[in-house]
Amino acid sequence: MSTAPVAVRAPGKINLALRVGAPDDDGYHPLATVFQAVSLHEDLIADHASGLSVTVEGRDADRVPTDDSNLALRAARLLQEHTGITDGAHLHIVKQVPVAGGMGGGSADAAAALLACDQLWDAGLSREELILLGRRLGADVPFALTGLTAVGSGRGDVLTSAMAQGGYHWVLAVQDEGLSTPRVFAAFDDAGGTRAAEPHVDDGLMAALRSGDPHELARHLVNDLEDVAVDLRPELGDVLAAADRAGALAAVLSGSGPTVAALALDEEHAESVAAVVREAEVAREVLVATGPVPGARVLGHVHDVA
Repeated sequence: MSTAPVAVRAPGKINLALRVGAPDDDGYHPLATVFQAVSLHEDLIADHASGLSVTVEGRDADRVPTDDSNLALRAARLLQEHTGITDGAHLHIVKQVPVAGGMGGGSADAAAALLACDQLWDAGLSREELILLGRRLGADVPFALTGLTAVGSGRGDVLTSAMAQGGYHWVLAVQDEGLSTPRVFAAFDDAGGTRAAEPHVDDGLMAALRSGDPHELARHLVNDLEDVAVDLRPELGDVLAAADRAGALAAVLSGSGPTVAALALDEEHAESVAAVVREAEVAREVLVATGPVPGARVLGHVHDVA
């Protein structure tokens, strides 16, 4: 068993495409989505302790619960139950991913906790076993473990690696207030219309990713929830309009929102787009990130990490 604390880094994500099907008998919507992991990370340090506890610092830290509802704590507890290990851990999270923004920050915390505690306790689980545990914690947790670019089906938790060339530059407009995922899906259902029983990702999007051409990718960014999200939060329409005025190649709502991701041509263009969106004052914070990046990975034991 490791004696030194273990540091793990896990990425946030955006959805390049999100297709939503009609709800099943349990009320869950089948999804077809393309995730991309981006360079806003959650860093987690796991150290030996008598019980399980968590502390948080960084972006939006005051909005993250530290009680039993915390996803990282739930992940550590699930690992204990699965392995029979009774050791404890203190988890310290340093956040970069905005809270309640549709970017999977909580899921990244859970993925980081699974990997860190597996190392700390010498549990010896494979990445595939950790992914199966992650599916029990939330649909986005498996992707936070795998990272890069992937197609998600089912509830978004059944992943297939996507062939993707090159890197992409994103401008992320973050809002003050989150947008309830159940509320967005309820509005989507109320809006009616024909929903595919088995939604699928457009072949053109997959071809664009294989080409590595951001202009091609821009033509295929799509989110079936975007219209109802804008109906619920009309100011998101102002964000999308500001991104267009700023010269973004395209912009799309990430997940169920409210973060808007705008695609830029390169680093210089991303900074230019970000400056214009900031000046429009349509977001609490405007961030620049790149993707794809790897999934959750061990940075080392803390005495090894600079």
